[in-house]
Amino acid sequence: MDSTSPDSESEPSAAHGPMAHGPMGGTPAEPAAAPPSGPVSGPGTYFDGLSNRRQSVTIGFANQLVMRSADNFVSWPYEDIRRVDGPSGTLRVSCLSASPLARLELRDPALAAELIARCSHIDQNSLTRGAIARIIGWSLAAAASIVAVVLVVLPVAADRLTPLVPATMERHLGEAAVVQIKTVFGDKVCSEAAGQAAFGKLVTALRKPAGLDESLTAEVLDTPIPNAFALPGGRFFLFRGLLDKADAADEVAGVLAHELGHLKHRDNLRQLIHNGGSSFLIGLLFGDVTGAGAAIFASRTMISASYSREAEEAADGFAIDVMHKLGRPTRPMGELLFRITGKEDGKPSLWASHPLTEDRLARMRAADRPASGPPLLDAEEWKALKGICR
Repeated sequence: MDSTSPDSESEPSAAHGPMAHGPMGGTPAEPAAAPPSGPVSGPGTYFDGLSNRRQSVTIGFANQLVMRSADNFVSWPYEDIRRVDGPSGTLRVSCLSASPLARLELRDPALAAELIARCSHIDQNSLTRGAIARIIGWSLAAAASIVAVVLVVLPVAADRLTPLVPATMERHLGEAAVVQIKTVFGDKVCSEAAGQAAFGKLVTALRKPAGLDESLTAEVLDTPIPNAFALPGGRFFLFRGLLDKADAADEVAGVLAHELGHLKHRDNLRQLIHNGGSSFLIGLLFGDVTGAGAAIFASRTMISASYSREAEEAADGFAIDVMHKLGRPTRPMGELLFRITGKEDGKPSLWASHPLTEDRLARMRAADRPASGPPLLDAEEWKALKGICR
């Protein structure tokens, strides 16, 4: 004869199997006494941590917390239950001895209060101090390794990989950036006929001693920014703002020769490879591995053209060599740069990507030679170039 009353709690335990019977198979053993407060059972939502399926379960309080549904039965020891972050008005808990992602959610305040009363460690951090220290240590080691790769390994890798990129791929990269360039700086290409002819003559004169083939493409954009920059694959742009600041063709020629140096040395492609790897690793470090940061790094690299100090100094040396081959002075380039940027003696030289303007001017002056070759443009051609955007 069963002596268990209808109101007695008789939920089985996952640890002990079905309800145990006495040694002679007679009257069932009495279950562990539950605290008298709170409800005996109620509804909850269970996630097994193996799928995203929500399971509606009935909660019972015995010697362990039990969760029963039509096709499942789970029990959790009270001492292993821990509170985890959940929405307002919901008690969400996990279990140290269950699947790491398993969760139980209770929205009934009475049920939640009953469970909290039975779980003496519910708000105890599940991580020991040793475990926390190990996590912090590994995190710092991972961050340090990423920083080391960005600062040391990637620059070397970019130097090694750049010569291996086919010229056709490099041209595709440059063409892909043209739309972004014209979106940022305006898409009005200066095309006054006489100015175009003068510009073409100047570019051709510079291209030959620079050792670049006829695939080189150059345009003048009608924007007031005094700048010029190159794209991978033989594209470079001169801005009207730089022409407005220039007083002579040799000044513009020196700046263009500098940009041709970046093309010759494939500096933009090298920066693209370096910054691409850096963007991915930094995104990994801060948890942004969705590609949101990587989607814009290429255009930003091409637009800013922020080369290393070594690359800038090499491009300046290239421009000096080109102007010497043409028998033209090098000092005008430095004077134009100084006119645009002004004195920079307050800027920390150690962190500047470009050499200081006064240092560049001093270098151009030291390398200057008297003109021994014909003018790159005559007076009429220079006037036409200045007015190319009219």
